[in-house]
Amino acid sequence: MTYVVTENCIRCKYTDCVEVCPVPDTFREGPNFLVIDPKLCIDCGLCEPECPAEAIFAEDSLPEGQEEFLALNEELAKDWPPINQVKDPLPEADVWVEQEDKRQYLAR
Repeated sequence: MTYVVTENCIRCKYTDCVEVCPVPDTFREGPNFLVIDPKLCIDCGLCEPECPAEAIFAEDSLPEGQEEFLALNEELAKDWPPINQVKDPLPEADVWVEQEDKRQYLAR
């Protein structure tokens, strides 16, 4: 099993989750979204409570309508570079974290 970054991370990109991950290179960074490489995730669950956007879920606990993010995390993890340190969130993250229906804003 793996943990999955879901829609609420889009246009926020808080990186608190990266800091607690015990496996280097598990988190991958895109322009406005993070993903978890399911091949590296050890299912420890440390990242889930650290996410200010509440965007991380266990694979078997994905909210309804977020199931596609499992495949999306796997796909994007192949191309995006690893992130292993905390960075500032995107400039308007605190505004975007409250928004819904953000899939169309996902930058690849």
